[in-house]
Amino acid sequence: MDDEIFALATRLKPVVSEAMGSDVDIFSLTRLSGGASRETWRCTATTRGEDTDLILQRGRVVTAGAGGSSAGMHAEGIVLRAVEAAGVPVAHAYAFDGGVEKLGAPFLLTSFVAGETIARKIQRDAVYAPARDVLVADLGAAAAKLHSVPLDAVAHLNVVDQVEQYRMVLDALGHAHPAFELGFRFLESNRPTASATALVHGDFRLGNIIVGSTALAAVIDWELAHLGDPMEDLGWLCVRAWRFGGRLPVAGLGTYRELFDAYEQAGGAKVDPEGVRWWEILGTLKWGIMCIMQANAHLSGLSRSVELAAIGRRVCENEYDLLALLS
Repeated sequence: MDDEIFALATRLKPVVSEAMGSDVDIFSLTRLSGGASRETWRCTATTRGEDTDLILQRGRVVTAGAGGSSAGMHAEGIVLRAVEAAGVPVAHAYAFDGGVEKLGAPFLLTSFVAGETIARKIQRDAVYAPARDVLVADLGAAAAKLHSVPLDAVAHLNVVDQVEQYRMVLDALGHAHPAFELGFRFLESNRPTASATALVHGDFRLGNIIVGSTALAAVIDWELAHLGDPMEDLGWLCVRAWRFGGRLPVAGLGTYRELFDAYEQAGGAKVDPEGVRWWEILGTLKWGIMCIMQANAHLSGLSRSVELAAIGRRVCENEYDLLALLS
């Protein structure tokens, strides 16, 4: 065990012991990945002869905002506990802290959930065939439960006008994109009446879920959670980019009607298909602008990356998808 791992394991042990209410030993602490704002680690906690696999996400910086920040990690932990209480399949949040005293950085400690996150495998591998048969219904039910979370349980979150937000972002980027301008004109002129104000995941799609061999295992990546129209999550799930080449509109695996029926049967509000379509249009425009932003990060030298450069080439795909939706 190298010095960094030993030091982290030493600091992690009392955190896990407190969370589990019993003295534990930490084994197999392994770094899984490193993003711009977070480190991800996996370990096994052993207590009373029982092993529990855990995931630790630790922020790299302590600044205001989302991602690895103090505010973001703490807020995500609160959201995870609220949605678990509502019956959404998620990793259990054992502990989270926005300070640096315990682990040297803000952190979120959750249970490990087995399964697959890679869209191509979920859509095509034979082992996930039984899960594919029920996944759209599972996602509809999970969304309904998510949107039932009492607002006082997530009172730290805010409502954001995303049309205004991304209008400002595109203007600041200084790129001329007539298709996006047409999209903004449609969105501003056809705003739906929100069915309610609810907790919204903010990135509810294939790629941000864990799928087991027979069913949805967990919804992950809650750092973009906010308050808003619950139809946002349904519309984002249907954006063409998140079908990953699949033919059908919901995650490439199912129909709108399958999703809407499952959502309503699980207790969600009556779905207005035109409202979902509005959010699908906004999601397509939003992802197109995000592609520009990621390409700019590469082109400006802020974060030189072949992946970011390649994402920039997807802007035209979103322009095409947006025009198809508006036609």
